Amino acid sequence: MAIGSITRGTTGTNRLRRVDRWIAQLPGFRRAASPLVVDLGYGASATTTLELHHRLGRVRPTVEVIGIEIDPARVRLASASAKPGVSFRMGGFEVPLPEGRPATVIRALNVLRQYDESAVLDAWRLMVSRLEPDGTLVEGTCNEVGRVASWVDVTPRGPESLTVSLRLAELERPSIVAERLPKVLIHHNVPGERIHDLLHDLDRQWQINAPLAVYGPSQRWIATAAGLRADGWPVLGGRSRWRLGELTVAWESIAPNGFAWVEHPLS
Repeated sequence: MAIGSITRGTTGTNRLRRVDRWIAQLPGFRRAASPLVVDLGYGASATTTLELHHRLGRVRPTVEVIGIEIDPARVRLASASAKPGVSFRMGGFEVPLPEGRPATVIRALNVLRQYDESAVLDAWRLMVSRLEPDGTLVEGTCNEVGRVASWVDVTPRGPESLTVSLRLAELERPSIVAERLPKVLIHHNVPGERIHDLLHDLDRQWQINAPLAVYGPSQRWIATAAGLRADGWPVLGGRSRWRLGELTVAWESIAPNGFAWVEHPLS
């Protein structure tokens, strides 16, 4: 039986391009012998699943992408768009795959946003139990046009990082991402929580580096990321990711107060 609830199903062309770009560079995806990627909760049409296959196919031409939706009507509609390397099936957080095959990556964007925070960890644990040992669950949220996004990378060992990805042109302040944080963090953007400290420091570095805007927003963002790292934040990656409007920090630096990871018994 499918585990979960039917969501609003909002989708759109190019909405998930930022997270697709992230998935394409994941080491586990690039190393997998036969990469299998799941688009969990793809919504009212097959758009995001087909785009995911197209983008990942540029890196791994043999990638297989399976779209999973809990709404039977959406599965029937999307199945008309199935093609070699892309298929659709009904399911939820249990991630039903052919012959119990594990997934290399599970992308779950804008799904848990519609649940209570109390449901997040159980959903994470269940999904990561369906991953390969080196697999990754990428779970997060973006706005309607995909210009403001954030996600958590979760592996069978637990959450590992938070990534913020923003369109830098005309960006006033990076903390705009607060309204699109993953469900596990969105209610913790308050004084005394580390995610609040991160967004405060991110805005401060963005303002400090405002003079660099004359060289373009990417240069200002690169300096902002470097400034955060100099301040002691565990900023991961380097200029090649920063110039895309991304910033990734180690999970333990922004985990909510009292957060504890316990592996799912099936993992």
